Amino acid sequence: MTLELLNRDIPADQAQAGTAGKPAGADVFGRIGTLETRLARNDREIEAAQRIRYKVFVEEMNATLSPDAMRLRRDFDGWDLICDHLLVVDNAIEGDIEDQIVGTYRLLRQEIALAKGGFYSASEFMIDQLIENHPDKRFMELGRSCVLPDYRTKRTVELLWQGNWAYALKHGMSAMFGCASFHGVFPEEHALALSFLHHNVAARDEWAVRARPELYHNMDLMPTEGINGRKALAAMPPLIKGYLRLGAMVGQGAVIDHAFNTTDVLIVLPIASISDRYINYYGADAGRFAS
Repeated sequence: MTLELLNRDIPADQAQAGTAGKPAGADVFGRIGTLETRLARNDREIEAAQRIRYKVFVEEMNATLSPDAMRLRRDFDGWDLICDHLLVVDNAIEGDIEDQIVGTYRLLRQEIALAKGGFYSASEFMIDQLIENHPDKRFMELGRSCVLPDYRTKRTVELLWQGNWAYALKHGMSAMFGCASFHGVFPEEHALALSFLHHNVAARDEWAVRARPELYHNMDLMPTEGINGRKALAAMPPLIKGYLRLGAMVGQGAVIDHAFNTTDVLIVLPIASISDRYINYYGADAGRFAS
């Protein structure tokens, strides 16, 4: 399912940071060494992030995008027009900003999504019911996470989470969610990890959310007594393990995304569930790497 191409009438409160007379660097969420994390400031930076996504998703993971995206060598869709784009930039790299962006995340707040056509994850999971169960909460969607191979290090991941955390606090978000992926389109190849998620961290009660019925693939592929937790965690992509460390839950049912050559699960992370250890590490005010 794809979103119709959206007009670029971004609300004033979503205007990119750094364009309202702020001093240079005022929109930076965090720094470690030569790396910094901040939002994309203009279309040029968003297009550079899309090229990073193309390198990871197409050249590395064999995704098949639209003909226009493949021709332009950029991963883009309609949601890019309404999302904020979190970047990790390496200022030590000489050249233009296109050369300095090494990682990215796509962030979408509930009020923007509902006004502009919905969440990306709703094409695979029944997000509307989750939102309806929490009329007093504000959700944000995380998506399109990727980092260039040479930068898949602890400090890059820390900066991405610093940015997500600072963004959530800035906008008063109550919970995060988003699709996370296993490589390949055969869930049975990930039976151990998927079964562990199903039996141990399934979102329940008011947080329960399921894959869309027509796309649903069972994650209960092994009996609980046959699951070795340590081996299951070792078999998971680093991004999913990172979510679990923060206190995330997982929706019921997986979805095969043939275009991206992945098996997707839905991550659900209430802000209140984030481990105190991580809140203390990043700072209750997101100040850990802000200086």
